[in-house]
Amino acid sequence: MTQQPDDPAAADDEPSTTESAPLKNTLYRKVTRGQRKLTRGRLLVYRVAVVIAWWAVRALWASCRVTHVAGRETAAAAIRDLKSLIPVYWHQHMLFGARALLDLRSAGLKVGFLVSPSVDGTGPAMLVQKVGAHVIRGSSTHTGARALRDYYETIVKQQISPAITPDGPRGPLHEFKPGAIMLSQITGKPILPIAVAHSCKVTFRTWDSFELPLPFSRIAIVYGEPVKVSRAMDAAALAGWQQKMAERLIDLRRQAEAALEQG
Repeated sequence: MTQQPDDPAAADDEPSTTESAPLKNTLYRKVTRGQRKLTRGRLLVYRVAVVIAWWAVRALWASCRVTHVAGRETAAAAIRDLKSLIPVYWHQHMLFGARALLDLRSAGLKVGFLVSPSVDGTGPAMLVQKVGAHVIRGSSTHTGARALRDYYETIVKQQISPAITPDGPRGPLHEFKPGAIMLSQITGKPILPIAVAHSCKVTFRTWDSFELPLPFSRIAIVYGEPVKVSRAMDAAALAGWQQKMAERLIDLRRQAEAALEQG
């Protein structure tokens, strides 16, 4: 979690990877290759941008109607019982995937979002804090032993559930990468698959086919059954789990789309 200094001028001397005390996560405390610093002007730009972005997201969430929710009680029961788990949804569904997680805070879910440790991650970190979630500073492309150890600390000891887009950060589309499965292995926490569908949307020509729901769209959210993976597996078994979880997310998406078609 980032912590901005009380004196904005002091930010010029702060390294871009500074973390705050509440989230005792040691993810990637090394200095990033980029040498840019969090200057007073850049900090001001980030603060203004975060206000605008948060206003836009809230306006979109408020204008869209969530007309169908399935599996929420099962997900809430798992959270009350286990305290933390590993939520996953496709990268293209970040807008309402995040909303689906925030809606589980009443069940005790402590949501965490991974944010770059560089200066560029300052704005997103501020936005995550603004929505009331926890910031995890680190690189989603880092999968080494230390990263897994730090995630273990976050999930098991701090009981924070890190939102994971298993086909991110660069794709391919709907390819379930092994990170979430490995985290489930080492923590013993289940994976919570989540799917979203929109009645009206714009699909961008990006690698993830990002979906932006239009204002006043109807939204369907489906929480799948929490899935606990085997604690021991070889490479072939891991690949099998990746395929299984990808198919699970795709199936949940079909359920969400079917719910919208039925009205």
